[in-house]
Amino acid sequence: MYAPKATVGRARALRRRMTPPEVRLWRVLRGKALDGLRFRRQHPIGSYVLDFYCEAAALCVEVDGQRHWLGRAQERDAERDAWLAARGIRTLRLSASLVLEDMDAALRAIAAEARRRPPPSSPIGGGGPR
Repeated sequence: MYAPKATVGRARALRRRMTPPEVRLWRVLRGKALDGLRFRRQHPIGSYVLDFYCEAAALCVEVDGQRHWLGRAQERDAERDAWLAARGIRTLRLSASLVLEDMDAALRAIAAEARRRPPPSSPIGGGGPR
């Protein structure tokens, strides 16, 4: 999928500054440790950077810390989730505290959502907001 150069650059920078919950989850997801699925970290798409993305399951996994409950963050998250859904990508939001306190529960949630494959006619692709 298309991502502007600025988004790709932002994704690279975010890979170097992952939060502790993101680092912890990445250690488990890297490779094909979860049901044989391959995840990418800080994946650029359109003008967005997804915390984790599994192309085979068309699944975005977001690790949300406290900032996602402040100000307009929930509204922006909903807009972003709708933009992704229009392209056939589902979003699973996990709290940072869940990832830190109960990794097994977080992994079960990811695996369950990944098993819910999108219908074959999902319109994955497209540009994105700029």
